[in-house]
Amino acid sequence: MAEFQACYEKTLLNEGGYQLHHVAHDKGGLTYAGISQRYHPSWEGWKLIGSKANAEQLTPLVKQFYRDNFWQSIKGDDIHSQKVAETLYDFAVNAGVRTAIKLMQIVVGATPDGIVGPKTIAAINHIEPDMFLSNYALAKVHRYVEICNRDKTQSKFLLGWLNRTLGV
Repeated sequence: MAEFQACYEKTLLNEGGYQLHHVAHDKGGLTYAGISQRYHPSWEGWKLIGSKANAEQLTPLVKQFYRDNFWQSIKGDDIHSQKVAETLYDFAVNAGVRTAIKLMQIVVGATPDGIVGPKTIAAINHIEPDMFLSNYALAKVHRYVEICNRDKTQSKFLLGWLNRTLGV
């Protein structure tokens, strides 16, 4: 079975670590450790950040946030391949849980409803991991290119998205 800690550590590096930042044209707006204030305004860490909390105080909150909102949603504990769990989890953090799951379901031939149930788990655990990783990477690249074609302001993120896709 896949382990959360390894996935968490890799994705946190992709998200820039425990830093507060805002990048122009980033749809997520202000983020801390990759947590978007725009999409997750009620995350309890925002109150601590406002009071000048340090990373040591925020680390457990960040980790629990990622476990609750991403790892559990993809049912990471039920995925047999660590590499498959890592790429699915990382994409869920980057693109959203439903988007990551639907794309995964398309790749494995399951109904793309955006919810991981027993049939989806069976399909993801049945497919050969290297085949899945290759096809999922291609599907992610296609999605990123579509985003950039729809909104040229997002093109500045394409190289980073591609590097993230190929590096996971």
